[in-house]
Amino acid sequence: MPEQGNFTFDELQVGQTASYTRTIEQRHIQLFAAATGDVNPVHLDPDYAASTPFGEPIAHGMLTGGLISAALALEMPGPGTVFLGQSLRFRAPVKPGDTVTIELTVTEKRSRRQWVSIDCRAVNQHGKVVASGSAEVMAPGEKLSVALPPEPAASIAP
Repeated sequence: MPEQGNFTFDELQVGQTASYTRTIEQRHIQLFAAATGDVNPVHLDPDYAASTPFGEPIAHGMLTGGLISAALALEMPGPGTVFLGQSLRFRAPVKPGDTVTIELTVTEKRSRRQWVSIDCRAVNQHGKVVASGSAEVMAPGEKLSVALPPEPAASIAP
């Protein structure tokens, strides 16, 4: 299993950056719908989605929000991070096949509770910002290196 380290509160610096990239597949959208129960046809029904301004199915906005959560948990601050809250504005649709890069930047540190504010941007493969906002986390107090389990094998029956 691959190992993943973290940044402790003391190691984090205002202006520090990290990124996380993932390509969104139709199966990710279907699995998100199955996990949440959000079966809005704009995400799952190509005929319905064709009649919308998007012209084709799009990913759930919170699937992009979930990528931000993954970036915080895996990249910066990394393992041991406690996600406290997030503000997020969706700026453009994410479609199957899009590669989304989450860009994180530390904007503030508050020592009393080891809270960190992080600017979050999601950018597609064309450089277009698809979502932006900020997250509040409690950064880890101790250095960790953990073995990451493999991504769960999940599929949608045809």
